[in-house]
Amino acid sequence: MNFFKKINAVAIDGPAGSGKSTVSRLVAERLGYTYIDTGATYRALTLKVMRKNVDLSDRKAIIELSGDLDLVLTPSEKEGRTINVILDGVDVSEEIRRMEVTVNVKHVCKIPEVRKNMVDLQRKMASEANGAVMEGRDTGTVVLPGAKYKFYVDAAFDERVERRFAEMRAKGVPVPKSEIEDDLKQRDHTDKTREVGPLKKADDAVLIDTTDLTIDQVVAKIVELVSRKG
Repeated sequence: MNFFKKINAVAIDGPAGSGKSTVSRLVAERLGYTYIDTGATYRALTLKVMRKNVDLSDRKAIIELSGDLDLVLTPSEKEGRTINVILDGVDVSEEIRRMEVTVNVKHVCKIPEVRKNMVDLQRKMASEANGAVMEGRDTGTVVLPGAKYKFYVDAAFDERVERRFAEMRAKGVPVPKSEIEDDLKQRDHTDKTREVGPLKKADDAVLIDTTDLTIDQVVAKIVELVSRKG
C-alpha cells in the first residue's frame, strides 16, 4: 500500500499532555473508526525490552525485538479504556502506562531501525482498518503522510503538566508534579530533536490549541471538520 496516497485516516499529532490520546479515542468512537495508539506500540516494545532485561544501550537487541513484536490492539469494553494492548498474548494495557516504562520509552523510540519497524507495524494496522484514527508524534509527517485528515493538537506547557498530574493522581500513582515537569521537558526535547520522525506539525495539518478548550469541544471541532471534508 502506498501511504503517500490519500487514505481514509485521521492523523492526530502533538506533544505529551496535549490531550491527543483522549481526543483521538473519542473521535474514533464518534466516527466509527478504528483507534490506533502509536504511543502504546512503543510502550509495549519498551516493556518487552525491560522484561527481557535488555540493556537500553544495546541497540542491536532492541532492534531485533522490534522486528518480531507480537502485538495486537483490540477494542476494549472496560470502563475508561478504549483499547486493549496485547503483548505476546497477554493484556499489558495498564502495565505499559507505569512511570518506569514512561521514562524508558525515549531510549527505545530514538533508534532509527526501531522506528522503521514500528512504522511498518502501525501502517499494517491502519491498512487493515476500515477507517482509522491514529495518534502520535509523527503520524501525519512520517507514518501516514497520505492521511486524508490531519490535525496537530497542542497546549501551554503548564496546562500539559496539570493534565498529566491529574491523570496520574486519578490512577492512584503518587508522582510529584516536579517529576512530571522534568519528564515532559525531557520528552519535548527528545521528540523535537530526534533525527528520525521528529515531532512537528505537518504542513497540511490543522492546528488546534487545546489550552482553553474542553475535550468535548476539541472532539466536536475535529469531527465537524472531517465531516465537512467528507
